[in-house]
Amino acid sequence: MTIQDAMRQNQMSMYRLAKASEVPYATLNDICNGRTRLEKCSVETVYRLARSLNVSMEDLIAPYLLKRPNFENFKSTVCHRVKSLGDIAFILDTLERQDIRTYYDRKWYPESLYLLAMLDYLSRENDVPLCDEYDDLRLCKLEKPVYPAGIRAVCVVSKDDTAMKQAAETAIPEFARFNIMENEVRDVV
Repeated sequence: MTIQDAMRQNQMSMYRLAKASEVPYATLNDICNGRTRLEKCSVETVYRLARSLNVSMEDLIAPYLLKRPNFENFKSTVCHRVKSLGDIAFILDTLERQDIRTYYDRKWYPESLYLLAMLDYLSRENDVPLCDEYDDLRLCKLEKPVYPAGIRAVCVVSKDDTAMKQAAETAIPEFARFNIMENEVRDVV
């Protein structure tokens, strides 16, 4: 849970949190706007903020310690999870974990939408109704198309974007809807 999430949950403004925690408003403003990293703040600052927000220090700082994986590695991990769990177990596991919303809230849009696309694709393949919990995210689309690294490499080496055009034409519809040009999610080693 980020500071902003905790503030929303407690219906607390930055000004009110600064007063309640006795953390200077300027410091809190810098943390909330990404100019100061919470994990680099003093233990006292983290403690005061956590106490005022009624959350543990660990819960408050955990999101700031998470490292975002390389997108290609993320995609590979998702595909391997599908392969090892099976389609239906993957769908259930993904819905239980709520990673789609978590990634979206972290502003990890490619990861969130890739996982949602995989969920929708597997649901279609297995005649499983779509979970309507993510209907709002189904309206989203990445600003720029995302192509697999292999396709991008071919285009750079050949100095020709034909491979990208072909990838866009043959992309799995659930992925293409989000501007993710994914053609193969089953063939993983």
